[in-house]
Amino acid sequence: MCLSCAPLFPQEMADQLLRKMATKGLLNDTTVGIFRNCKELRLHRASIRCCPVSAEAFRLALCPHRLQELDASWVSGGLTGANIVSGLASNPECRSSLQRLSLTGLHMDFESLVEDGGARVGFSSLHGLRALNLANTDLTDAVLADICTLPQLESLDISCSAVSKLTALLDCKNTLKSLMAHRVRQLDMSPARLLFVLSQLHALRHLDFSEDHFAVDDSDGRDGQETVRQLLEGSAHVLPSLVSLDISGRKRTTEAAVRAFVEARGGLVFLGLLATGASSCDILTSQKNLKVTGEANENQVCEALWRYRDRECFIREALVHLYNLTTDIDKPRPDMLKLVLSGMQSHPASLHVHLVATACMFNLTTQNLAEAMPVSLLSSTVTQLLYAMTSFPNHQQVQKNCLLALCSDYILQDVPFDKYLAAMLVIKWLRSHEDPTLQRMAVAVISILVAKLSTEEMAQLGKDAFIMKQLLAIVQQKAMVGVVDSTLKFALSALWNLTDEMPTAARNFIECQGLELYEEVLETYYTEPSIQQKVLGLLNNIAEVEVLQADLMEEGLLEHILSLLQDSQVEVGVHYFAGGTLAQLASRPEAWTLGDELRSATLKQLHASIMTWTQLEREIVSYRSLRPFCPLLQTWQPSGVQLWAVWAIHLVCCQNPSHYSSMMEKEGVTELLSALAAHPDTHDDIKGLSDGILRMIEQHQNPSFKNHMEPRNS
Repeated sequence: MCLSCAPLFPQEMADQLLRKMATKGLLNDTTVGIFRNCKELRLHRASIRCCPVSAEAFRLALCPHRLQELDASWVSGGLTGANIVSGLASNPECRSSLQRLSLTGLHMDFESLVEDGGARVGFSSLHGLRALNLANTDLTDAVLADICTLPQLESLDISCSAVSKLTALLDCKNTLKSLMAHRVRQLDMSPARLLFVLSQLHALRHLDFSEDHFAVDDSDGRDGQETVRQLLEGSAHVLPSLVSLDISGRKRTTEAAVRAFVEARGGLVFLGLLATGASSCDILTSQKNLKVTGEANENQVCEALWRYRDRECFIREALVHLYNLTTDIDKPRPDMLKLVLSGMQSHPASLHVHLVATACMFNLTTQNLAEAMPVSLLSSTVTQLLYAMTSFPNHQQVQKNCLLALCSDYILQDVPFDKYLAAMLVIKWLRSHEDPTLQRMAVAVISILVAKLSTEEMAQLGKDAFIMKQLLAIVQQKAMVGVVDSTLKFALSALWNLTDEMPTAARNFIECQGLELYEEVLETYYTEPSIQQKVLGLLNNIAEVEVLQADLMEEGLLEHILSLLQDSQVEVGVHYFAGGTLAQLASRPEAWTLGDELRSATLKQLHASIMTWTQLEREIVSYRSLRPFCPLLQTWQPSGVQLWAVWAIHLVCCQNPSHYSSMMEKEGVTELLSALAAHPDTHDDIKGLSDGILRMIEQHQNPSFKNHMEPRNS
C-alpha cells in the first residue's frame, strides 16, 4: 500500500500514526507500505510492537528513515533480530541516529548475518545505541560481547535470555547505568566472579537481579542468592552510584541484610523486595523518598502492580496480596482497579493472573463501591471480565469470580458494555452449574441483561430453547415448594422479557410446556401479586401473537384469569395484565373458540373492571413499541377491548410522556386515537381518556426523543 499523494506530515504525527496503526491491529506488510514515503512521513520514534511484519516489509518501509527509537518487541511474521540489525545498519544515518532499540521476544538468528564489506554486521554497527532491550530472546554470550563494545551504551535488558557469562559487561563499565537481568537462568558464574564483574560497573545506577520465585525451588538459584547476600551486606564502595536495586523473588533475603544495605546507601530511591520475605523490615518505613515493591503494606503492593505489569510471576504475587488487602475494603479505589485491569491486559493468556485478578475486581466493585468509580473504568473492567469468561470457559472459579463481579445492579443497568455477549456467557455458564447461590445470581444477571438488549439481539437469544427450558426448570423447582424468592422473580422477569414481541421465543415457551406450568403458578401464588404480574405479563406477550392465541384458548386458564380481573382484593397491577390478556384474545372473534357466552361475559367484565381502576403512581411496565395496541384501537372493536388499550396508553404516557409521544406519532397510534375519539359510536369513557392522551402528547411532543426506545419489564 502507498499514498498516491500526501502532505508533509509533522514528524511527531507520523510517529503517532504508526503507533496508532500498531495498537489498533491495523499494521501489517500491506499497510506499513505507506511509510516507504519517507519524505512526507518521516519517522523518528517507530513502534511495530506485536505486529505481523516480515523482514522484507521492514527493510523497505522503515529502514530508510532516520530512526532514533524502534520498538519491535514480539513482532510476528518471521522478522528476526538479525533482520532488524542488518536492515538498520544498511542505512548509514541509522547507524548513528538510533539511540533506543527494543527486540523483546524475538528470535535473534545472528548466525545468518552476512559479512558487509569484510566486516560482520552486529549491534556494534549501530554505534549510536544508548538503550537496548533483548529480554526473552535467545541472546548468546558472543552477541553480548558484541553489544558491550557499543561506545555509548547506558541501558541493557537481558532478562530471561540465554546468556551464561556477564564478563563482557566490563567493556562498557564506564557507560552502563542500568542493567536488567531478571531470571537469567543459564548464568554460569560463581558468586565471587559475578560480584567482581558487577562491582566494576562504576556508572551503574539501577540493577535488576530479580528471580521468578514460582519457577525456582529452594535448592535452585543458590549462587544468585549468595551474590545478592554479598551485595546487600558488602561495602557501599561496591556499586557506589547505585540508587535502585531489584531483588524481588530472591526468597532467602533477610531483613538484616536489607537493613544493612539501606543504612549504607542514603541516596536509594527504589528497592524491589516482592516475594523475598524481607519487605517488612522496619527501616523501609523511615525512608521517605524510597519506593519499595513488596507485600508489607498497600503502597508496596500497588508499587509492585505498577512496576511489574509486564512480569507475570510478580503480577500474580502482588494480586494475591491485593486480594487480601481489599477483602473488607469500604472506600472506592479506582487507582487499584486500574492496576488490576492493567495486569490482566498485559497477560491475556495467564490463567493464574485472571484467577486472582477477577477476585480482586469483585472486591473493588462490590456493594456501593462501583458507583463511585469512573464509568469508563468500569466499562473496561466489565469488558475484561467478559474476556476472562470467554478465555477460560472451563475454569469454575474464574467463571464464579466474573459472575460475582457482574452481579451488580448499577453495573448491569448503567455501565456500557457488550450486554449480548454477557448474556450469552452467563447462559452458557448456567448450562453446567446447579449451585443454588450462583444460580440465583446468574438468573438475576440474565434477567437484567435481556431487558437491555436490542430487538435483533433479543430475537437471536430467543431462538435458543435451552435458556427457556433452564428458566422454566427454575420456576418449576420453586413452585413445587411454593417458595417466593429473588431467584423465582428474576426467572419470571427474564422469561417475560424474552417473549416480549418475540414470536419465536413465545413459541419455544409453549413447546417447553410453559403454559401448563404458568397455570399452576397462577393458582399456587394466588396471594402474591408480584408473581402474578410477571406470569400474566408473559401471557400478554403470547396473546399478542395471533398464530399462538389458539394455545391460550383453554377454558380453565381463561376463567382463572377472569376471576383475577373480577377480584376486588387483587392489586390494580394484576388486574391490568389480566385485562390485557383477555382484551387481546377477545379482540379477534374469529379466533375465539370457547363460545360466545364466555366472550360476551369477558368483554362486559373487562369494561366494568377497568372503570374501577385507580391511576398507578409506580411504573409496572414499559413498552418498546405500541404497535400491539393498534388492532385494539380500531373503531369496530368492542368497548372493553378499546378501553383497556386506551387505559394502558394513558398509563404509560402519564409516567413518561416524552418517551411515548414520538413513539405514538411514528407508529400511527395518535391517528388511531384521534379517529376513535371522533367516531360517533365510541363509548364516552373511551372518548374521555383518548382526548386526555392527545392533549398530553401535544404538550410534551419533543422531536429529540425520536427513536429513543428503552425496554422493558422489571
